[in-house]
Amino acid sequence: MAWELNNDKPIYVQLMDYIRLSIISGRYGAGDKLPSVRELAHTASVNPNTMQKALSELENTGLIFSNRTSGRFVTDNSALINQCRKDLATQYCNDFFEKLKSLGLTQSEINSLIEDCRQELH
Repeated sequence: MAWELNNDKPIYVQLMDYIRLSIISGRYGAGDKLPSVRELAHTASVNPNTMQKALSELENTGLIFSNRTSGRFVTDNSALINQCRKDLATQYCNDFFEKLKSLGLTQSEINSLIEDCRQELH
């Protein structure tokens, strides 16, 4: 099944986001070996060079590392993974609040809406 990619931002960035999310959500655990570039590219229906660029950029962040003879692996640094999780959650929250403010809701209305939603979930 192909990954859902769009024209909103560069493909390699979307691939990075997808792999990062797969790591911080636990699909790929700390220390896990990632599929090969070709396997990932085939799954995402992208050119292997594009996938290679995404993986290289993720290596630069320290979230993954490569072993020349064995492939690429997720970092064992759980603090880094947790920080990435927190950063993404913060980004989601900021986006959420900006969208609510763009609807013209006041802070009080936003707080009330969040409380109503929280109660519905429990």
